[in-house]
Amino acid sequence: MKDFLAGHYISQGSYKSFIPSKINRQWKLESIEVIDLLSKADRQLGRLDMYSEYIPNIDLFISMHVLKEATQSSKIEGTKTNIKEVLQEKEMIAEEKRDDWEEVQNYISALHSAIEELEKIPFSSRLIKNTHKILLKGVRGKHKIPGEFRTSQNWIGGASIADAIFIPPIHTEIQSLMSDLEKFTHNEETIFPDLLKIALIHYQFETIHPFLDGNGRVGRLMITLYLVEKRILKKPILYLSDFFEKNRSLYYDNLMIVREKSDIKQWFKFFLVGVIETAKNSIETFDKILKLQKEVDEKLEKLGSRMNNGKLIINYMYKQPIINAQKVQEVIGSSMPTAYKILSELESLNILKEMTGAKRGKQYWFPKYIRIFS
Repeated sequence: MKDFLAGHYISQGSYKSFIPSKINRQWKLESIEVIDLLSKADRQLGRLDMYSEYIPNIDLFISMHVLKEATQSSKIEGTKTNIKEVLQEKEMIAEEKRDDWEEVQNYISALHSAIEELEKIPFSSRLIKNTHKILLKGVRGKHKIPGEFRTSQNWIGGASIADAIFIPPIHTEIQSLMSDLEKFTHNEETIFPDLLKIALIHYQFETIHPFLDGNGRVGRLMITLYLVEKRILKKPILYLSDFFEKNRSLYYDNLMIVREKSDIKQWFKFFLVGVIETAKNSIETFDKILKLQKEVDEKLEKLGSRMNNGKLIINYMYKQPIINAQKVQEVIGSSMPTAYKILSELESLNILKEMTGAKRGKQYWFPKYIRIFS
């Protein structure tokens, strides 16, 4: 990595834009520090992937991982929606928070759609554009050509381009740079560790900044898509946005250090530490879920003949940990009085908790489960 040159600035008249060097080339890894962290990250990812195979009905819990990722990734961009708000219907959200709520919902839809699309099309500019289109649908930024690469100059930081912290390449360079990124993604002739590959892809994408809005969210989402496409993870269960949000200043600083000092090693180290910590935290999360499952199953036995209905409700709530009587009626195929009765019993067992305090339109939460992700 000693010969790595991040790129150079080109005068565009009143400002200078940064043109990153192309990345589809031979790479030589020489840093012992990076190699050591890479080994640790690979081990933790292997543990997480193996662990996920032994979790019964793991797909039930993935939706909450996605929800947390969407909340944290959007939080980096300034939204203030929390997990409890995201779980609610739009009508329940205060008017001034609905834009933030919709942005997080779009992120969830974009990620689900992208993972489904990976079965039909490869990790590519087409996939990235399709994902971006969903991300910006009907929210702030919807007028900034969703699903299309920009055709004008953008910038990062500053009130205007005159005081910008960073100015990405001029729009006429985007097609060539994104084509190079795509070739690098699928280049199997040049051997380079996958975790470093996606770290470099993420840096390069954020530096190209190909869209007028939503680049950060798309760039972070790409990390999970890459790991799934390359079969490094069988399930989409690793999300780095929580790590990036907690270390937001370092995240941005390390990206800028690459551009200003060509120090790709520091970025690789930061990224790998993020993978290690996030994988460990994900394993701890699954441990907590398994313990909660055992505790809840023991309590459900007290329902006697209604135990199976109780299990149906709880299994639904592992995916969507908020419910009302109408949804219970649908899930277990019962009358409304029966739905209310079993909800009351689940509340008395300290499994669910009614949160509204209202006589009508009551909502029941699965608080211990929500707390695991909060």
